[in-house]
Amino acid sequence: MAVLVVTDQEFDQILHDAQELYRTLGHIHCPYFQDKVQFNVLGFEHLRRKAWNRGREQLDQFMRLKHIARAPEILRLSRTVQGIEVTQEWERRHKHGRWEKTMVPVTYYEFVAVLNSRRFKVIVKQLPGGQRIFWSLIPFWRQDEQGRRLLHDGDPAAD
Repeated sequence: MAVLVVTDQEFDQILHDAQELYRTLGHIHCPYFQDKVQFNVLGFEHLRRKAWNRGREQLDQFMRLKHIARAPEILRLSRTVQGIEVTQEWERRHKHGRWEKTMVPVTYYEFVAVLNSRRFKVIVKQLPGGQRIFWSLIPFWRQDEQGRRLLHDGDPAAD
């Protein structure tokens, strides 16, 4: 299997195109929730970084950003959810003029779809108060040592 090599120029072009598209999304109606899913800066930043202070590899970012147009399409079509994870997480919040970490309940919803013979997983994060935000897009492209295809690492918060 050939290794994908991405030049800085290709990456910059995909990043620019993804930023332009993402700005236009706002929110998408999802039939599963019978409500809106917000496409805000938190979701876009998660495509670029695993955590606020830890970036993703350039190839990982490239694959997610290249297919970002699939995320709203998948959410518009989704009437069933393939996975739900309820957890407690530390969330960074700006409070009293400084950043603080607060433990909050978070729910992750996983939607899997096959579009044009490619499998994608979209993760939606629900925060306290009911706000649902697009969190991640995971294209199907990795394989383990035995040649089995891997969709993600199994941790929706980090994926």
